[in-house]
Amino acid sequence: MVLALSAIAIVVLALLWDVCWPGVAEQIERHKARRARLPVTDFDHDPGRERRAEQRARTLLRSCVNEEEWAMYRDLGFLRVWGRTIEGPERGAARRGLRGAPYAYLVYPHKPIVAYLPQTRRLLNEYCVEFPDETRPYGSPRLPDSDDVLAKWMALTADEERLIRESNMHLPGRQVDTKHVQRDLWRLSEWERQRAARERREASRGTVPAP
Repeated sequence: MVLALSAIAIVVLALLWDVCWPGVAEQIERHKARRARLPVTDFDHDPGRERRAEQRARTLLRSCVNEEEWAMYRDLGFLRVWGRTIEGPERGAARRGLRGAPYAYLVYPHKPIVAYLPQTRRLLNEYCVEFPDETRPYGSPRLPDSDDVLAKWMALTADEERLIRESNMHLPGRQVDTKHVQRDLWRLSEWERQRAARERREASRGTVPAP
C-alpha cells in the first residue's frame, strides 16, 4: 500500500513539474533580463567624480594654453591649432595640397582633429586619435573632455608630424559633420572679430582686456 501511494505521489509530482516548469523557467529568464538592464553599481561610486575630473582638467588646460586659446575653448568649445607652413615638396598626408600655404586644425573633445585652410574654410582631412584614461583605480576609455583636448593640443604642438603619421586619416565628413564644422568656422571668425573690436575699444580707453 505504501509503495503504491509513493508511486502515485511520484507520478503526480512529475506531472506537476512538467506543467509548472515552463512558467517557472520563463519567470527566471525575465528576472535575468531585468537584472541585465540594471546599471552596475559599486559601493565606491561617486556621481561627482566626473564633474570634479573635468574641473581639474579645465584648470590644467588653462595653465598650458595661452590666453586667447583658453578664451576660445571657454567660449566656443574647441581649439584652433595652427599648422606649420610647408615649403618645397609635400611631406605626409597632412600636407597634401598645402605646399606653401598655411593651414590649421580644429580640436574637439572626443572627436577627430579636423584640418582646414583658413583662407577659404576648405576642409582637408579628419585625423582620428585616442588618448585613454590611465588613471587608477578609476581608469576608463575616455579622458575628461578638457584633458582630451589638451592631449591633442600637446601632440600637435610638440610633434605634429608624428601625430599625423600615427593617426587614422579620413576624408571630411567621416565622423564630424561638415556642416557643423563650417558653422564652427563661422563662429570662430565672428568670435575673433568681436574680440578684436573689444580689444580696440579697451585699448582706446587705456584699459586692459579681461581674460
